[in-house]
Amino acid sequence: MPAAAEQRTAPSILDFISLWLQSEYQLGRPSAPPDIVAMSSADLIARRYGDGADAGPTGIMALYDAEAGAILVSEGWTGGTVAEISIIVHEMVHHLQREAGTVFACPAERERLAYRAQDDWLKLFGQDLHGAFGIDPALILVATVCTH
Repeated sequence: MPAAAEQRTAPSILDFISLWLQSEYQLGRPSAPPDIVAMSSADLIARRYGDGADAGPTGIMALYDAEAGAILVSEGWTGGTVAEISIIVHEMVHHLQREAGTVFACPAERERLAYRAQDDWLKLFGQDLHGAFGIDPALILVATVCTH
């Protein structure tokens, strides 16, 4: 490296995702990126549904822990595929929503933009939620509508 040159650290994937979400969906800039924490599928299921719950054959791939400001991923998550990165896109939406203090009528309502952003991210790479995860529009509708 030349004497006058200064080595720089490249922005993280979380910084890139955050910038993309800001640009595409006018979400604010986070005060700090969320931590990414790996945990067992059983622990993720217990955090989401309570102890002794079963989330079915696919389990849970990730959750956003608003109290900790952390994205919790299953132990098998590596971030090595577009689909796995899309999981972080989904959870990063929740982080930015929390940072902005966005209020929702019900917990399901906050999922609407997260699924849309995840699907749009996948489409950048010729994929979609249905092909990558088996999530179809009907499932998204049910998962994002307040039922009370």
